[in-house]
Amino acid sequence: MSESQPTKNDQYVLTLSCPDKQGIVHAVSSYLFITGCNIEDSQQFGDHDTGLFFMRVHFSADAPSGASAGEAPSATVDKLRASFAAVGDSFGMDWQIHRADEKMRIILMVSKFGHCLNDLLFRSRIGALPVEIAAVVSNHTDFAELVGSYDIPFHHIPVTRDTKAAAEARLLELVEAERVELVVLARYMQVLSDDLCKALSGRIINIHHSFLPSFKGAKPYHQAHARGVKLIGATAHYVTADLDEGPIIEQEVERVGHEVTPDQLVAIGRDVECQALARAVKWHSERRVLLNGSRTVVFA
Repeated sequence: MSESQPTKNDQYVLTLSCPDKQGIVHAVSSYLFITGCNIEDSQQFGDHDTGLFFMRVHFSADAPSGASAGEAPSATVDKLRASFAAVGDSFGMDWQIHRADEKMRIILMVSKFGHCLNDLLFRSRIGALPVEIAAVVSNHTDFAELVGSYDIPFHHIPVTRDTKAAAEARLLELVEAERVELVVLARYMQVLSDDLCKALSGRIINIHHSFLPSFKGAKPYHQAHARGVKLIGATAHYVTADLDEGPIIEQEVERVGHEVTPDQLVAIGRDVECQALARAVKWHSERRVLLNGSRTVVFA
C-alpha cells in the first residue's frame, strides 16, 4: 500500500535516543496529540551511565474529526517525519518513524550449517517474523534447493582470500539493489572485513555459541563436553570490527547434565542458537532494539 493512500487507523513506530533531560516525554506526547495521533504503547529508559534517554512509541493516526467513514487519516509517514523534525532537533535526537505494518527487507547469509537458516525461513513463511527475505547469500551451494523451495533468490558468492573484497562488494550491491535494511549471519562462517562492518554498522546480526572465549576453533561443543560444562548458550549480537564482541541483543541458555553426549550437546546448541537469533531478528525488525554504545536497549 502506498504512503499516499493510508488506511484508517494507520499504525506507526517512533524510536529515539538523545541526551537525557526534562521534557522529552512531554514533547513527544504533545506532538502526537497535536497531530491527531493516539499512543498505543510507549516504553522509555534513561541510562544513568551514559546520560542517554531511549524511547519507543507505537501510535495510530486516526481519520480527522468529522471525516466520513473510510476516509484516510491526515497523517502519512512522510508528513510525520517532516513535522517531527523540529521536535527531534530541539532535543538533539537520533530518531526514526516507520509504519508498524512495514515488513523489513532482509538478507540471510549461511555457509554449511543450515539450522538457523531453515528456522528463519519457516518463521518468515508462517508470519512469525515481520520480515521479507529478499535473498539468501552463501559461499557454498548446499542450501540452494531449500531456499528455492521458498521461492527466494539464492546467490552463491564464493569467498577466497583473493576474492573476499569482490564478494563483499557484491553483497553491498545486493543490499542496495534489494533495499535491504538488515543482514543476518545465520551461521555464515566467514570473517567480515572492517570496511564491510562499518558500511553496515547496526545492520548486521550474528549468532554464535556462548562458549567463547574458552572453547575456540573446531568442535567447541566437544571441547565443552570434555570440560563438563553445565550450561549451553548462544549469543545474538550486532557485528562490529571486533570479532564476536559487538553489542549483544539476546542470549539463550539451557542447562545440561553429565549424561549428555557431545552429539546431544550439539543438537541442544542448534536449538538454542535458533531461538536466540529468531528473537533478535524479530526485535530488530519491530524497531525494538536501540544501540547504546557497546550495549543495546531492547524494548521487548
